[in-house]
Amino acid sequence: MEQIFAEDVKLTQKEILKLLGVKNKNQRKQVKTVLNEFIKEGIIVRDGRGRYRKIGEDLIVGTIEFTRRGNMAFVMTENSKEVAVPLDSTNGAIHGDKVLVEIMGRWRNLPMGRVVKVLERGREKIVGVLQLKRSLSYVVPDDSKIVYDFYVPVESIHGARPGQKVIAKITKWPTHGRYPEAEIVSVLGDIDDPAIDIPSVVAKHGLRDEFPSQVIEEIQGLPDRVLDEEKKDRKNFTDQIVFTIDGEDAKDFDDAVSIKKLSKSKYLLSIHIADVSHYVKEGSAVDREAFSRGTSVYLLDKVIPMLPFKLSNNLCSLVEGEDRLTFTVQMTIDREGNTIDYEIAPSVIKSKKRLTYTLVNEYFAGDKLAQAKLGKKICHSLDLMRDLSKILRENRRRRGAILDVEGGEVDVITDSKGHVVDIVPRKRGEAEILIEEFMIKANETVAEIFHNAGLPFVYRIHEQPDPEVLLQLREYVEALGLKIKFPKTVHPSILQKVLEAVKDHPLRSSVEKLLVRSMKRAIYSAYNVGHFGLASFAYTHFTSPIRRYPDLMVHRLLKLYVKQGGKFKSEQIEMYSQLLPKIAEHCSKRERVADEAEWDLISIKKVEYISRYMGKVFDVVVTNVARFGLFVEIPDKLISGLIHISTLSDYYNYDEKKNILIGERSGRTFKIGDVIKARVTNANKISGEVDFELVEDENNVVDKRVSR
Repeated sequence: MEQIFAEDVKLTQKEILKLLGVKNKNQRKQVKTVLNEFIKEGIIVRDGRGRYRKIGEDLIVGTIEFTRRGNMAFVMTENSKEVAVPLDSTNGAIHGDKVLVEIMGRWRNLPMGRVVKVLERGREKIVGVLQLKRSLSYVVPDDSKIVYDFYVPVESIHGARPGQKVIAKITKWPTHGRYPEAEIVSVLGDIDDPAIDIPSVVAKHGLRDEFPSQVIEEIQGLPDRVLDEEKKDRKNFTDQIVFTIDGEDAKDFDDAVSIKKLSKSKYLLSIHIADVSHYVKEGSAVDREAFSRGTSVYLLDKVIPMLPFKLSNNLCSLVEGEDRLTFTVQMTIDREGNTIDYEIAPSVIKSKKRLTYTLVNEYFAGDKLAQAKLGKKICHSLDLMRDLSKILRENRRRRGAILDVEGGEVDVITDSKGHVVDIVPRKRGEAEILIEEFMIKANETVAEIFHNAGLPFVYRIHEQPDPEVLLQLREYVEALGLKIKFPKTVHPSILQKVLEAVKDHPLRSSVEKLLVRSMKRAIYSAYNVGHFGLASFAYTHFTSPIRRYPDLMVHRLLKLYVKQGGKFKSEQIEMYSQLLPKIAEHCSKRERVADEAEWDLISIKKVEYISRYMGKVFDVVVTNVARFGLFVEIPDKLISGLIHISTLSDYYNYDEKKNILIGERSGRTFKIGDVIKARVTNANKISGEVDFELVEDENNVVDKRVSR
């Protein structure tokens, strides 16, 4: 049917039926079904006059995403094309809606368009605070990307009080000149109650805490332990020194490790990954739900798992002292960090000990008590692993990989009632780096197998950053007094040099965050373009199938590869060639949702923490300068905020070229890297924004310069 739609043809349903020679009722229904499917897939569109037309270069279908601030929205298409849309041209669309956009011109380096039609709504509910405005009730969404407040009629308030956090169902969508409407379906609680923070984030991002009944029924049919018959035809590692190394609070253990020294110049590294695919069969209810979720979401001490706990915390988790089914990658690695041989096979292990990063780091630091807890055999394995991890890390350094990006992560310490006690920057020790190096090596090995075989696969890709985007990073680094030459062809080694240059700098975390923002986002893809940040020729995610769906899919492909002697049948190639791009795109989206949920919660907790210090003066570092003020950060808490230019006592002019503010009367300047004293004046738990004001006394004349 698609052939009847030429580029400029516009047809009514009646005209389509006539062209196809359709006469009876059943055929008409079939045609209507196909037309609706074409619309959903973005092949055709139905205009306001009821005419169907093919989507051409002037019309695109994608998901609209609003920025937190600014006057533009952006529509992302399935093939990663981006179109800018002014706010006054969004035609009632809300963040996350699937829309049809007509290209109208250009905005900067992007095509610009207007929303012609909302094809599919991205949400049914919103989370926000009930507020009174001129005696009328509105829900003000938590998500600043939703640009509308939602009017709530009196009969739809259902007992909620102003100032409470609520979940509301959207009953009327926005139209020109009219607010959207909503009905309150749940009251979460008072806005300042920390107990509502996680439920708010869960609701805001549409996360599902409970599993459907079909999934529960399937899980109940699984055994409580590994059966003897399941161990047959698997490589047996149960008598070897195999152990896990994870965080203190971890409950789902995807990976275990073991090692042997084959000779002075060769190591045999074995990475044992939970064989989730043995229990989660393709197309089952558990599989469908795992795909829908895409990933587990970690919200401080709460986990919303991809798989039910019977699998994630028990049957698939590589717990100490229990036989577990695994998939093992064994790699023979030389003194230069090169893989000279490998073997991959289904396996069975019995973890000898559940180690923590803390314990292993204590052992590496020479702690005798830690050594006694571990025992001689495990200590010997850890010594070999430590040596090999350094070899692998140096190998990646030589090829130009970006190392040591902490990413500004923090640990939030809470009390029994959920109140924030402290916020501390997260530090990685040798144990964390060791596991990271081993998992990277295993992921690269598996990815290269499929790339070299030319078979359908799910890669983890990271494209090169746009050179113009890196200009901001270069200017930022130069503002700190650091001179680093950025070549025209950007290699990750240049960015590694930036990190090394700011290793001991107070603004290191700000540089890291800007570096991450300057690079494109790593995503899943059926097409291999390499991984820029890791400087990997081919990369995938294989090592966490309990918590990531792409890893589970990779296991299935790898099992098929091993079982069929490194070959796929033609029908398998055709099926996976069509299926894997859709899986990759969906999982990339779900990963982004999970990340944003985790970031939102951390932001809320930072605001809660700093709210207790209202009016207190802190030493802060200027992390950026803008026309409207100074962005500053409390270094030991990584809490950022704004000193608005209107709060400064002098009138300040902005020098865009030098990126500084200059006082008109005083001549005082503010630059990136200045350490100043600032008082906390406001902390908004909803927006996650913190405001400061400069403490201007005779002693606060830029206390010190931290630029080098």
